[in-house]
Amino acid sequence: MRADGEQVSHLPISIDQSLIDELAAIVGADGIVSRATELKVYECDGWTVEKSSPDILVLPRSTEQVSGVLRALDGRGIAFVPRGAGTGLSGGCLPLGAPVMVCTSRMNRIIEIDYANRRVEVESGVVNLHVTNAVKPKKFFYAPDPSSQMACTIGGNVAENSGGPHTLKYGVTTNHVLGLELVLPDGEVVRLGGGYEERCGYDLVGAVVGAEGTCGIVTRATLKLMREPENHRTMLATFPDVESATRAVSAIIASGIVPGAIEMMDRMILRAVDDAFHVGFSPDAGAVLIVELDGLEIGLTDFADRVATIAREAGASDMKLARDEAERALLWKARKRAFGAVGRLAPNYCTQDGVVPRTRLPDILRVINEASVRHNLAIGNVFHAGDGNLHPIILYDEREPGQVERALAAGRDILKACVEMGGSLTGEHGIGAEKMGEMPLMFAPDDLTAMMALRRVFDPHERANPGKIIPQPGACVEVAMPHRQVPI
Repeated sequence: MRADGEQVSHLPISIDQSLIDELAAIVGADGIVSRATELKVYECDGWTVEKSSPDILVLPRSTEQVSGVLRALDGRGIAFVPRGAGTGLSGGCLPLGAPVMVCTSRMNRIIEIDYANRRVEVESGVVNLHVTNAVKPKKFFYAPDPSSQMACTIGGNVAENSGGPHTLKYGVTTNHVLGLELVLPDGEVVRLGGGYEERCGYDLVGAVVGAEGTCGIVTRATLKLMREPENHRTMLATFPDVESATRAVSAIIASGIVPGAIEMMDRMILRAVDDAFHVGFSPDAGAVLIVELDGLEIGLTDFADRVATIAREAGASDMKLARDEAERALLWKARKRAFGAVGRLAPNYCTQDGVVPRTRLPDILRVINEASVRHNLAIGNVFHAGDGNLHPIILYDEREPGQVERALAAGRDILKACVEMGGSLTGEHGIGAEKMGEMPLMFAPDDLTAMMALRRVFDPHERANPGKIIPQPGACVEVAMPHRQVPI
């Protein structure tokens, strides 16, 4: 108990007062959080099935401060977990075996915008949407746009290799990062890549993007800027069921048209979104597609007509074209806030993140439906249909005995089927603490050993975000139960 009566977290022997004083000297007293009540804010990200508070939180304001913090921790052999805004969905910033959390939220400056070379350098705590907002007056944008782009940070996007609705045409984060500033676990600051696309030698930027903070802490990123398309056509296609909607997705891509985005929402999600935002979805809709075409104005109308024809041939009962920017914004608001609207349906939910080839979408949706029945849990679907990236949302009530376990089992069944269909365990949310147990579904022991060897090039003592991505020896085929379930 502190002198002021505030409860203090139980600090391990490694986190003694001398270390707190040393860290406070680096980041300032207001950059240290050690009160147990305040640390509760940082006990999970969007993967709320598991919770674990750090023993101490550090909030640096610069690369130099991050370097100083990691040097202090390295000298005492203390592990750390990086964190951005905490919007991740796989437990990537859950402090498993790492008593110190280093949060980059105060490192939120846009350092330099270089329109001539179409690049921008930002600190890792900059919010994704703020990058586009900063360059929008000059008609540029930053392409990766996760649904959480109003809150998630560039550092978190780099850690998880985040995507978003426009991944179909523009790619995920790794396709838009030119260079990184990385603080290694011993405090050394290194620059990877640079301000140009062509790199010699091994792609170390590519190795760090998607490494989920296991190589160190990214403090700056040089990002590509894209020219805003001349115009858009954003359409809403209503289908009687998800099967006909998925047939339309494959047919649109097979026609040679590459939309900026193709997003799908099923009946359960539509009802939740409509109740929350009053979009006006048809009550008879079994699924809808949001299809956005972008590019030069010439030709867009013709492409939109072709998409409408394909959708109707696949079974669409209604097609609506956004008449202006306000209607377009409403459609995207409905899609990007769908996860929040799901909160109206159940006390708890977890969002899975698997990938299948587009042509297998009908098959995986049947698997998801079967998992829903088998585990007696409702599952809704809102996902990036154009690139086969699924986000089944499994609803449960943690207060009911057995529901957490059934939700986890349903998620495992879905991921296993994704891999069996030639897909992946993740499209944009990462592996984190959530899916380590499923990694052997995709990778042989030698593959995992090679990944660990690469990680040790950056972090030889495995102190950066331990307990993530790669299962530990002896646990490769086991699925860990939650570190600590959400308290009832």
